[in-house]
Amino acid sequence: MTRDEAMALYNTYNSSDNLLRHALAVEAVMRRFAEELGHDPEYWRIVGLLHDIDYEQYPDQHCQKAPELLRAAGVSEDMIHAIVSHGWTICSDVEPEHPMEKVLFTIDELTGLISATALMRPSKSLMDLGVKSVKKKWKTKGFSAGVDREIIAKGAQMLGIDLDRVILLTIEGMRTVAAELDLM
Repeated sequence: MTRDEAMALYNTYNSSDNLLRHALAVEAVMRRFAEELGHDPEYWRIVGLLHDIDYEQYPDQHCQKAPELLRAAGVSEDMIHAIVSHGWTICSDVEPEHPMEKVLFTIDELTGLISATALMRPSKSLMDLGVKSVKKKWKTKGFSAGVDREIIAKGAQMLGIDLDRVILLTIEGMRTVAAELDLM
């Protein structure tokens, strides 16, 4: 599947600008991690783009409806497994196994925390955001209360990558699409 085909499929089931920004952030971060870990950036980015394919139309069936939608579009079973595994312990019992799946599980929530942290800065930008600022907001209980920090920490541990490095790579990935995220 090409990136254009993945975007067309994404747009079939999603119209929310906020969800699109999230999908673009996750796509960019997946690409960055693939480069870092020596995997196929194009494949990983498509998984990131499609990870919430069912969320807008089927929020109560998130990660349950995705396989049906993806199979109908001819998406491979390994890609489907990866997409469904990002909801492990939340809305799916499919455990992340491959490094790609572990990255997606880890950074899905983290992109939200990083976006929120950037928006709190005077610049409202990712370009001057550092790990230290994210870690400070991480420790603030009421800040982005919907972001499950335990999942992020558990994912980093599963990856065997220090949390600070995970945050840095996530920021770096998101910076590549900062304009599309309105976080320039």
